[in-house]
Formats: sequence, C-alpha cells, structure tokens
Amino acid sequence: MRWIRDEDFIRGKIPMTKFNMRILTMGYLSIQKGDRLLDIGAGTGSISIEACLQGARVWAIEKKEEAVDLIRKNKAKFNVDMELIHGKAPQDLPDLKFNKCFLGGSDGKLEAIFEYLEGHLEAQGILCANFVTLKNLNLFLHLLKDYGYVDHEVQLIQSAYMDCIGLMKGNNPIFIVRGVKG
Repeated sequence: MRWIRDEDFIRGKIPMTKFNMRILTMGYLSIQKGDRLLDIGAGTGSISIEACLQGARVWAIEKKEEAVDLIRKNKAKFNVDMELIHGKAPQDLPDLKFNKCFLGGSDGKLEAIFEYLEGHLEAQGILCANFVTLKNLNLFLHLLKDYGYVDHEVQLIQSAYMDCIGLMKGNNPIFIVRGVKG
C-alpha cells in the first residue's frame, strides 16, 4: 500500500488534510475496493485521491474555483478517475447512494447535509469528519445522536513536524469524528 506524502500533492492556498490526519481519516473510513465515497468539501482532493488509489469510486464536491482547479490537477497527476462536482453541499450533491462519506468542510450546512445523508448514505454506512472548532464538533456530535448514528468515535490529534533547521512546528489540532448510520 502506498500513501501519498503532502509534498507530492499540487497545492495552492487551499487547506489540505495533512498526511498524518489523512491516513488516520482513511482508517476511520475503512476504505476498501468497491466503496462509494462522497467527499464533501474536498479541498485539494487529498482524501478523494487516496480513496481512489485504494479502489473506491469517489464523488468529490468543492465550491471554491481554485480548489476545483487543484483537484483537477491532482487527479491528472495521480491518474485517478473520480467525479468532481463544482458546487455547494447539499444542493449540488448527486442523487446517488453512498456507503462512505467524508466531511472536510460544511460551509455552515451541517444540518442540511445530515438531512441529505438520510436518503443517500446507506444503512451501516460510515460518516467521518474532521474539525478544528469545538462549535462544529459539538453540533456534529449532536446530529450523529439525533440521526441515530452508532459506534461514535472521537479523537483529538495534535501533530508537529521538524523543519529544516530542527525546530518543531505544530499543526492545528484536529478532531476526527466517526459514526455508523443505524
């Protein structure tokens, strides 16, 4: 199994799920060959591309033009096939069924996204999200409970890396949250 390093992605000013968080998130999603993953708020496409390389069919939605352009470039670089939607969730999401969903950004539409997933995420489907704010984390946890998701898992991950002169530089702490649709 090959994982992509951060420096291998084509990047701009768009936030990207960093290597350590990306690999943990992929583990929480339990991506397998044949999965159908919906990536909401796809950013640079790092989660989508990793999932494609693991054999999943992927639909990625992103609202920012610069991010959509980066995803296109990264798709080409890594030679992956995914459906890329330039739009907003949930109104521009496809009328398809998925068994996995990653939420990298919600644009303040968490409740509406949960309503969409009621009819589009299969029973026993996995919903995983990354958050940097307690407000969104708490709302997401309430929505998991309200919508009957089970097997909730929450991790707070803090990582740091050493720069070229030996200083440790911290990344933002990230909450990784997972629930299984009941």
